[in-house]
Amino acid sequence: MILAYITIAIYSISLVLIFMYSLAQLNLLFNYLSAHKKEDQSPQFDLSNPEEVPFITIQLPVFNEMYVMERLLNNIVQLKYPKEKLEIQVLDDSTDVSVLNTSLQIKKLQAQGVDIQHICRTNRQGFKAGALKEGLESTKGEFIAIFDADFLPEEDWLLKTVPYFKDEKIGVVQTRWGHINRNYSTLTKIQAFALDAHFTLEQVGRNSKGHFINFNGTAGLWRKECIYDAGNWEGDTLTEDLDLSYRAQLKNWKFKYLEDVETPAELPVIISAARSQQFRWNKGGAENFQKMAGRVLKTKGLPLRTKIHSVLHLLNSSMFLNVFIVAVLSIPMLYIKNEYAHLKNYFYMMSFFVISSVIFFICYWYMYKKTYGGGFLKFVKYIGLFFTFFSIAMGFSLHNSIAVLEGHFGKKSEFVRTPKFNIKTIKDGWKSNIYIKNKPSIHVVIEGILVLYFAFGMYSAFIVGDQGGDFGLFPFHLMLFIGFSYVFFKSVYSKA
Repeated sequence: MILAYITIAIYSISLVLIFMYSLAQLNLLFNYLSAHKKEDQSPQFDLSNPEEVPFITIQLPVFNEMYVMERLLNNIVQLKYPKEKLEIQVLDDSTDVSVLNTSLQIKKLQAQGVDIQHICRTNRQGFKAGALKEGLESTKGEFIAIFDADFLPEEDWLLKTVPYFKDEKIGVVQTRWGHINRNYSTLTKIQAFALDAHFTLEQVGRNSKGHFINFNGTAGLWRKECIYDAGNWEGDTLTEDLDLSYRAQLKNWKFKYLEDVETPAELPVIISAARSQQFRWNKGGAENFQKMAGRVLKTKGLPLRTKIHSVLHLLNSSMFLNVFIVAVLSIPMLYIKNEYAHLKNYFYMMSFFVISSVIFFICYWYMYKKTYGGGFLKFVKYIGLFFTFFSIAMGFSLHNSIAVLEGHFGKKSEFVRTPKFNIKTIKDGWKSNIYIKNKPSIHVVIEGILVLYFAFGMYSAFIVGDQGGDFGLFPFHLMLFIGFSYVFFKSVYSKA
């Protein structure tokens, strides 16, 4: 009986936390909708006036990017901006043959008059943060644009973003990510779906009300003075971008988010690559909660609503842990519900998950409609995509929960890069990519066991109780079964 009460208590706490997070998302939706009713009156530089054109440094932090370096450099040199006010730094920590190939390409560009430097460190101390920090010491630019190796900004990108720095309080200008291979596979579709929600609902919803947002590590610009004032790049978390963003905003720097400026990029096409990216993002999020949440709550003069949104923002990745707890305990809860009739009232807590799911469904629909348009057929397609996304996201919950726990408990690990593939269409292959690690971890074995566990959960719906079964959790267990099956089998066979 005591075990039953403990199970109910843990299950209920996780459900309430998920529900609170969903309410925050709903609030962001209201913010998002109201933001689009306002006209942007931000002051801007007149780049047609030479006296108002600031010097820009573009930093390209790279590590073993054999397949995309040529594409990256060819794209970056096409950016339209006065050449005398632009320099490019290739911050190359690579340890493979790509260093030589990159060097040869850079020498060709230098011969063409491009102001570009190839900066190679003797060690990877601080990983990406360390490379950015070291490169910053020799920059000539007043503003620093940063692009990861898989990003392909449009040629007018600087012309659309730099002008917003006329407001001297602006420390960062961030743009929305696009996806050049969105429709490559189910995996890329659900990644794009999740990222689109972040880059619309969350970034606009927070930024429009002055709440803290994050520089997304790429496709944005920093004011160099802001970086130094916030304490410079630090490599003690796996998401150095989130860390510096919060330190800057605690110093009262403002961030400008440009939803209408899209910066195309390549999504991971193989599940091992998606796993490494998800692990880094989720662990880094937990690390930053430990590092920054206390500072945010103690800061005087910061509005209470901003503090609440900031803490929930820093807890984003921890929601996976709550989802995993709810998933695992849902089967014991099914049996407890049908064994102890006098505890019936406690099981109204289960409705919190349904309400939370409905809120997410509504919020994501508005974001989907913003990208693809509305209408009945689009809504039907959205239902299928949302169901797929929700299922696979839950299938990642064990993997991401381990990352979150490592982050909260302070276990340190290396910055594991996400391998790039230079893939746009289904005709492009990836199997010869030398950066792919084909050996699945022990976590994959546990995910396989969870497939059987949630199959048992579906079976249990038919046999519990004395009223012909209980099917209230059957849809939930079906989604978990599908999600963990997808993650398990794709991980075993290393297919996109």
